[in-house]
Amino acid sequence: MGTHLNPRMSLRPSLENEHFHVIVIGGGINGVAIARECARAGRRTLLVEQLDFAAGTTSRSTRIIHGGLRYLEHGDIGQVRESLSERQGLLQRYPHLVHPLQFLLALDHTSRRSALAVRTGLWLYRKMGNASLRAGDGRSQQDKLERLLDAGKHFSVFSFDDAQCEFPERLVAEWLVEAAEAGAVVRNHTQVLAVQIHNGRAGGVLLRDQLSKKEARVEGTWIINATGPWADGICQTSSIQTGNPMVGGVRGSHIVLPKFTGAPDAAVYTEAIDGRPIFVIPWNEQVLVGTTEVPDGNNPDRVQPSADEVQYLLGSVLHLFPEVRVSQDDIHYAFAGVRPLPFSPKKNPSAVTRKHYLHDHGADGVAQMVSVIGGKLTTAGSLARECAAKIGAKTTSPTLAIAAEDGIDPMLEQWTFDVAERGELTADVARGIVEWYGKRALSVASMARGRPELRAHLCPHTRHIVAEAVAAFSREYAGTLADVLLRRVPVALGPCWSSSCSREAATGIGAVMGWNEERVALELEAFEAERDGFLKKASPTGTTLQAKA
Repeated sequence: MGTHLNPRMSLRPSLENEHFHVIVIGGGINGVAIARECARAGRRTLLVEQLDFAAGTTSRSTRIIHGGLRYLEHGDIGQVRESLSERQGLLQRYPHLVHPLQFLLALDHTSRRSALAVRTGLWLYRKMGNASLRAGDGRSQQDKLERLLDAGKHFSVFSFDDAQCEFPERLVAEWLVEAAEAGAVVRNHTQVLAVQIHNGRAGGVLLRDQLSKKEARVEGTWIINATGPWADGICQTSSIQTGNPMVGGVRGSHIVLPKFTGAPDAAVYTEAIDGRPIFVIPWNEQVLVGTTEVPDGNNPDRVQPSADEVQYLLGSVLHLFPEVRVSQDDIHYAFAGVRPLPFSPKKNPSAVTRKHYLHDHGADGVAQMVSVIGGKLTTAGSLARECAAKIGAKTTSPTLAIAAEDGIDPMLEQWTFDVAERGELTADVARGIVEWYGKRALSVASMARGRPELRAHLCPHTRHIVAEAVAAFSREYAGTLADVLLRRVPVALGPCWSSSCSREAATGIGAVMGWNEERVALELEAFEAERDGFLKKASPTGTTLQAKA
């Protein structure tokens, strides 16, 4: 299509012959964080993403913000310390999106981890975290879990605090807006065809706008390849020789179950049927179970959970909780992503470091280009500061305010009251907006005041409203219905979403945006195709995976 549903997308000026200090390729949480940091440091920055921001690895994660108890087990003290520091910063700056979550570590008598070693590790973990997150009533949740566990085995249950970001897509949207406010130019649905190299130095990129199909050559002093599992592909299409691959892709799959009777409100960190660590986490009014670790060198565009992985995760839940009555037919959906871990062909995936590193392509004969390898949700901010410093941009470590013990909840309650009053909204709708937009919630609510069509719910099962979709198009660089419903206003990840919900949301959004019937139908079809490619439903036979109905 030469024109687009979002007029701002159609009117994006050509970037032909523009020059930027920094061109960041890849719009996941790492790429967006890097672009934000560079722009704040005064560097003219361009951020490009071939699909949509957060559409790749970021949206396929386990959605926890943690210090990495597992890293402590492997002796990576530096990684744990960095992660805990970043966790604290996210909790303080984005309390609407990142919140404390109690974790229960459940180990049976066959575990190779001794109780003494676990207690010592947890003591050190708490000391390094330097604060109690006050994540919940530990004793009551522990009792609840113990009633659910296999009564025929002896379990040791330990409690500790970490944090969760249920919707990292929303965190990326906030950072994206902050990057743009700092001066960054941001372009999703824009593919990098090749990095331009002149006299042994990266000098720019050749872009193709996926919507208009127009190409443009853009100059850049520095090129940052933050494409995660696509990092080697960027080098290959640009004829950059790195010797060995930089990324050793490891597929991580998850299943999403209904919230079953007796499920604790705490997250459970335990061992799967083969002894590997897995999480069983309350998420989005459902239960998220993951993840697997399967080497995967295929095209990350086509990553899918295998039937064996789905059975493995479901079997691990039933092994742990034999009284839980869930079957494969109860799985809401499964999804998979590829972790861009450092290429380590001789190591077990569990043993490969989760620490990010910056690959300087000067050693490959291409100066002024850096590829980001590894990284995770928790440490995206520190990675960005390291990357900005690498290219000579002056950064400052963020300072943390000392929050009052009871400061967060009253603040959210006051926001909810103000948002409800500003937008003529119910308290429930206002709370939903506050939980996803934080300090920007008032501006979203203002759009809805006096306009009942903007106060309409996106579907009968959600408290989120059409005004949020309009804000996504006008302020958060959404370009498609899928960008909105899967990432900016991710209601389509909910437990009750169906094809009728999709139609109702498309109709309501289309009426406000001025789409004709053909446009609504086209966007609805594209949205359903993207959702079906992302969220997979296990077939009754257990041998294949099919699109989520």
